[in-house]
Amino acid sequence: MKEGLIKLPGLKGENTKMGKVTVIDHPLIQHKLTLIRNKDTGPKEFRELVDEVATLMAYEVTRDLPLEEVEVETPIQKARFKVISGKKLGVVPILRAGLGMLDGVLKLIPAAKVGHIGLYRDPDTLKPVEYYCKLPSDVNERDLIVVDPMLATGGSAAAAISFIKERNPRSIKFMCLIAAPEGVERLQEEHPDVSIFTAAVDEKLNDHAYIVPGLGDAGDRLYGTK
Repeated sequence: MKEGLIKLPGLKGENTKMGKVTVIDHPLIQHKLTLIRNKDTGPKEFRELVDEVATLMAYEVTRDLPLEEVEVETPIQKARFKVISGKKLGVVPILRAGLGMLDGVLKLIPAAKVGHIGLYRDPDTLKPVEYYCKLPSDVNERDLIVVDPMLATGGSAAAAISFIKERNPRSIKFMCLIAAPEGVERLQEEHPDVSIFTAAVDEKLNDHAYIVPGLGDAGDRLYGTK
């Protein structure tokens, strides 16, 4: 795992640290991510792999959960052991591709509440517009994990987080499978308080704003659309 100050390809060779970026380079994650990238991987296997990687990544994203000691009686004796100290979590997929990561995260933290946010780009202003946002009623008491497979330009992620911040959550982390340097830079500039977790930082964006080498359109590959 690499975190904090990392050199991002495509950023003119400069190190970047404006928030916290963690690249989760566990061998299982990297193996499964390679299978996800393969253009011959069909929708069924693609969905299963995204789900599996999301679970593995969630382990690292939740590493800093606070613990407290409680008394437990084992079959042998009473003793004090550690449990998570009442941290309230929420998972917010960015529609639609983010839904592919949701169940994987919930497998690890099944008690987390779920919100959803959807955006579209206004054809005239080219600015993101929120068309759907449903968050837990107690969002101000929760630490949120926003999930989306790709962090490309960073526009959608930054806008989604801005809309979510209007509801005053306790904190926000962003989790993706693959990031472009341009997206990391933009998200850090607009939201330096948001930690970014990714399985890979790729080379760059192409002229169509696709991550290179990337994996293509995550939503289309998840759901078999074009």
